[in-house]
Amino acid sequence: MASLYDRYILPKLLNCACSSPPMMKQRAKIVPKAEGRVLELGIGMGLNLGFYDPGKVTSVIGVDPAPELRAAAQAAPRPPGLEVQVVDGTAEALPFEDASFDTVVCTFTLCSVHTPAEALAEAKRVLKPSGRLLFCEHGAAPDADVARWQRRIEPVWKRIAGGCHLTRPVASAIQAGGFTLESLATMYVPRTPRFAGWNEWGSARPG
Repeated sequence: MASLYDRYILPKLLNCACSSPPMMKQRAKIVPKAEGRVLELGIGMGLNLGFYDPGKVTSVIGVDPAPELRAAAQAAPRPPGLEVQVVDGTAEALPFEDASFDTVVCTFTLCSVHTPAEALAEAKRVLKPSGRLLFCEHGAAPDADVARWQRRIEPVWKRIAGGCHLTRPVASAIQAGGFTLESLATMYVPRTPRFAGWNEWGSARPG
């Protein structure tokens, strides 16, 4: 059972951090590229929904294990005509058939799943062979001084930030999961603490 902190305090903290203007700008770089039937891993509070293009997307199914976040996603703003379904589930055990999605969207999710490799394996499984993974994630910084602080802060950070890890690799983990990178961009997100601000985003194909 979720603690009072997880039910009432954590969603507010996540909303404050994840909906900041710099973070929303990062989402806007990747989410509009989604096409066809879309699966969003860790839909959270539905912060991506406003960026989908109903002219290119037939439907969006969002998965999240937290009932408080799913309720927020159900109520989140989205463009008129965008078909959205929010379901209970984890990224490591998706309740969908093989090769059933055209796009998988993964934004600021791999940091907090229990097993990133399993989540990526599931994303690959449910993607059509011609499908695409769109990702925007924060993770292990390339600079030694920042990485050192990430390792120091992470044990406490995980406890207060819903299991969020600071030191997980992004692009290399996606490649290790059997994806081929199509595009990749990186930077420290402006007006964000550097220990939490290293961002990698782009697209990848299964295979």
